[in-house]
Amino acid sequence: MINLPKLNYEEVLIQISNFLKKCLENSKAKGYVIGISGGIDSVTTAYAACKALGNEKLFALIMPEKGLTPEEDLNDAINVCNTLNLKYEVIEINEIKRSFLNSVKIEADYKTIGNLSPRIRMTLLYYYANSMNYLVLGTGDKSEILIGYFTKYGDGGVDVLPLADLYKTQVREFASFLGVPQKIINKKSSPRLWPEHEAEKEIGISYDILDKILYSLVDLELSPKVIAEKLNIEIDTIIKIKERILNAEHKRRGPIMLQLGLKSVETGYRLPVQF
Repeated sequence: MINLPKLNYEEVLIQISNFLKKCLENSKAKGYVIGISGGIDSVTTAYAACKALGNEKLFALIMPEKGLTPEEDLNDAINVCNTLNLKYEVIEINEIKRSFLNSVKIEADYKTIGNLSPRIRMTLLYYYANSMNYLVLGTGDKSEILIGYFTKYGDGGVDVLPLADLYKTQVREFASFLGVPQKIINKKSSPRLWPEHEAEKEIGISYDILDKILYSLVDLELSPKVIAEKLNIEIDTIIKIKERILNAEHKRRGPIMLQLGLKSVETGYRLPVQF
């Protein structure tokens, strides 16, 4: 059997605090704008950021889509902002999305239309961030980043990702440590991009099993055959997850740049992140 390591979440919070403070210092930004959906990742990020920085350096946007965002999620997001004493605004995105779709001359499938929603939210976050000299605080976790379960230049379009090295099951443990309400910790993950949209159903596997597979592939560097034996699951499942990691590489990188000389921007002249 393979299990994820137990983390010291006090130490995790210290590292996140140092990370968020240093990012502000290096960028000369005044604070962070965060989109809060009422789901586990965004709420945990908000709680951690408040403990790290205090609420005065955070501004929240709640961006529901009527007909897709459950009333429960909207209420949970507002309650979180009130609990943390965050300044926030609620912006319903339906009219923006409708205007966009009325302006384009090409029809698209439901997934393309669904992915428009997080891209609208990204644009709103950057509009506020630019106007306030803030950074956009991302909320993605390691599980979803690895398999590419996010919208490129949507919820993936952010400045910093403090939860990026925590698997989803670890995020839930961290949330409990931070005092996130149990109803949010237990809530099923969903991007809410189309009706009855649930993350585990779309991914095709529970986060508990997914995280063990990802941990085995990425951190332990075990072969699919060994992982299948240790977890007692079909090797095809492991191979499919590995393929998802490889296929999602373009989503984890910036634009791929052609290199003509020795000092290209991407490889020959990349400055280290300063911490």
